[in-house]
Amino acid sequence: MKIRDKIIKSVVNKIISRSDVGYKKYKVTLHEDDQTLDTWLNHMQEELMDAVNYIEKARQVLRSEIEECYLKDIKNKHEEFQEGA
Repeated sequence: MKIRDKIIKSVVNKIISRSDVGYKKYKVTLHEDDQTLDTWLNHMQEELMDAVNYIEKARQVLRSEIEECYLKDIKNKHEEFQEGA
């Protein structure tokens, strides 16, 4: 299969890699895994709750990094002003 979009190719490669990790851990493909619908829905719910937590953490890290950059910029401008005075 030829994939022309580099982003899509990257995502596909990550999916394949994730599938390999799952197979090594559980010794079964997703296609072969015969769990109940309720079990699959529970897995999905747990993964989505984890994703929400990761999003919140990433937002906090981003805010912190932006704040650090803002403070560095203020400090640099202050130093430039002091040198020019």
